Amino acid sequence: MSYDTAKAAFAEWGVDTEAALARLATIPISMHCWQGDDVVGFEKKTGSSGGGIQATGNHPGRARTPDELRADLEFAYSMIPGKHRLNLHAMYMDTDEFPDRDEIEYRHFAPWVDWAKAQGIGLDFNPTFFAHAKADDNLTLSHPEKGIRDFWIEHGKRTRDIAARIGSELGSVCVNNIWVPDGYKDIPVDRMAARQRLEASLDEMLAPEQDPALMLDAVESKLFGIGVEACTVGSHEFYMGYAIRKGTLLCLDMGHFHPTENIADKLSAVALSLPQILLHVSRPMRWDSDHVILQNDDILAMAQELVSANLLERTFIGLDFFDATISRTAAWVIGVRNMQKALLRALLMPWDRLRTAENTLDFTARLTLTEEFKDLPFGAIWTAYCERLGRPTGLALMGELEAYQARVASRG
Repeated sequence: MSYDTAKAAFAEWGVDTEAALARLATIPISMHCWQGDDVVGFEKKTGSSGGGIQATGNHPGRARTPDELRADLEFAYSMIPGKHRLNLHAMYMDTDEFPDRDEIEYRHFAPWVDWAKAQGIGLDFNPTFFAHAKADDNLTLSHPEKGIRDFWIEHGKRTRDIAARIGSELGSVCVNNIWVPDGYKDIPVDRMAARQRLEASLDEMLAPEQDPALMLDAVESKLFGIGVEACTVGSHEFYMGYAIRKGTLLCLDMGHFHPTENIADKLSAVALSLPQILLHVSRPMRWDSDHVILQNDDILAMAQELVSANLLERTFIGLDFFDATISRTAAWVIGVRNMQKALLRALLMPWDRLRTAENTLDFTARLTLTEEFKDLPFGAIWTAYCERLGRPTGLALMGELEAYQARVASRG
C-alpha cells in the first residue's frame, strides 16, 4: 500500500500522519552500550557480575574493544531512523590507565565524547556498582562496612562529575542513572538498617551540586536478583519515596517488577509527584531476563500511556536488554526500531475521539475505536518514515543486518 493511501485512511479518523511522523522524529532513544559486548566492559581487571546481570549465549561477533563497540554502534545507528543517544556505563572507559572505580575521571571517557560529537548524538551515563570485588557481597552503598560504602560513594560522586562534563561538552543534558545490586539471598533480620545506610550513602553521594542543565540524577529500583532473592534494599517503594523527597528522576525499568505489574499504569501515577521520569524499556520473560523488545502488548501500552498522558516531554526513554544468542547489532536495531514503532502507533491514535468516548462513559465506542484502529495500515506509514530518512525496511534491512554480522563473526 502506498503512503498516500494509508495517509487517507488515517485522515478519515481525524489523524494527521504527517504530524505524527514529525513528532516521532523529535524523540531520541538512548541505546545501551552493554548489548554490544554482553555487559563485560573495558576495565583492566575482572570481578563477578553480581545483581543477577548475565548475558546468555555465545553468538560470534562480540565487541572486545571500544573501537569495535563504536563500529558496531555506528552500524546500528545507520539502520535506525532519526538521531538518538548512547547510554554508557562507567565500566566502559577507554583509556590505557588502570583506575579503580573510585579513581575514574572524565579523561578516561573523553574518547567516547569525541566520538559522540562526530556522530552528532548525546550521551547518558551510569555508575557501575557491580562486576567488582567490592560488590561481591551484593552490598555496596548499603554495606555494613563504612570503607566499602565510602568506596562506592566516591565512585558515584565521580560519575556525576563525569556526567556533568559530558553534558557540557555535548551541549545536551546527560542523565546519570543509579542502580545498585544491594540485597540479601536469605531473609534479613534488619531491613531498616540496610535501607538507612543506602539512604545516607545516596545523600552523601548526591550532595555536591550539579547544574541540572548539564546532568540529571536518576534512581532505579529492582524487584530481586540472583543472589538477592529475599530482599532488595533499593525496592520500588524505597526509590519512589527517595525520588519524590530529593527531586531526582525515578527510573522505571520494565524488567524490574513482578511480571503481572503494568508499567504503563505506573507512569501517570508517579508523574503526579515527579517532574521527570526515566524509562528503561526491556522485555522480561518470567522475570528480568532482558529480552530484545517486541511490539507486544506491554510495549504498546507503555507507548500509548506516554502519548495519552502527555508525558513525552517529561520522559527520557532508554533501552536495557542484552542477548548473546543472536547478532548483537541486530538486537539493537530491532529493539530501537520496535520502540519507535510503538511510539508511532501511539501517535497515530485518535486520542480526541477516544477521550470523548471515555469521558461520556461510552465504553462501547472506546472499545470499538481501539480495535478498529488495529486494522489501519500502520506499516505503510512506518515504511515511508524510514524511506524519507534513508533507512531500509523488510528484506533490505535483513540483508544489511546479515551482511554486517558476517563481517564481525570472525571476532569469535
